[in-house]
Amino acid sequence: MTKKQVNEKEWKERLTPEQYAVCREKDTEAPFVGGYTNCHDKGIYHCVCCDQPLFDSVTKFDSGSGWPSFWDVLSAEKVCHIDDTNHGMRRVEITCQHCDAHLGHVFEDGPKPTGLRYCVNSISLRLEKADESD
Repeated sequence: MTKKQVNEKEWKERLTPEQYAVCREKDTEAPFVGGYTNCHDKGIYHCVCCDQPLFDSVTKFDSGSGWPSFWDVLSAEKVCHIDDTNHGMRRVEITCQHCDAHLGHVFEDGPKPTGLRYCVNSISLRLEKADESD
């Protein structure tokens, strides 16, 4: 897949300041305030920057962490895993494979069947709700 090439000026024009801070500067939204933290709507979660489909709501679960959490991605090639040792911690950052947007982190304390918890900033996502007639 070809990477989406957008310069920083264009990202600043396309995104809100909050989206830019999280997605492009790797900031983190505060826990329990994101729009998708307590969302139970069915559908597919897309990258807010490039619209790449990333997560299916069927894998979303309440982790109690304050951020939307998923136990799997739509497909492995949609999300990059990057070692992150910032802030004196060892974590694995997750980014959108298509545009390099920072999404959050993945931890190995999730539910079965994967045992993973993709902990994602709500502001980095856009939910495309499923058709209610499906």
